Amino acid sequence: MRTSYPTKVLLAWGEAISGNAGIRDWLLAHGFPELGIFCFALRNKQEARRWLLDNGHPHLLAVIAGIEGDQGALDWLERHGHGVLRQVALTGDGDREAFEWLLRHGHRELAMLGTRMHRVKSDMDEDYKDIHKYPQD
Repeated sequence: MRTSYPTKVLLAWGEAISGNAGIRDWLLAHGFPELGIFCFALRNKQEARRWLLDNGHPHLLAVIAGIEGDQGALDWLERHGHGVLRQVALTGDGDREAFEWLLRHGHRELAMLGTRMHRVKSDMDEDYKDIHKYPQD
């Protein structure tokens, strides 16, 4: 279970999270499949979420669940030594204090990732609420 990445990979992951399919595919093909799959899982693709669990990346799935408000996932991250990822999840859920915590503790790239995750989830929520995006009965 990898939990540390070079800065350039984190920056690439941020672009992939934001929807850059070319960079996402690069991550998938160049030794970072968990980060590429995360992009699908963040967008509620169940098979991607299962892949993260089945391939030794429950911490990444816990980040997504934490973004979605699952307190149990946030607690799990803390209990398993992923306190920084807990802060990323909280940032992804829009928690400004968690964002500030990441910055204060030298995790600028992770703070950026959390804000990108938040944007994706916020956009998904907006799409879900937009009655013009779904066929009406």
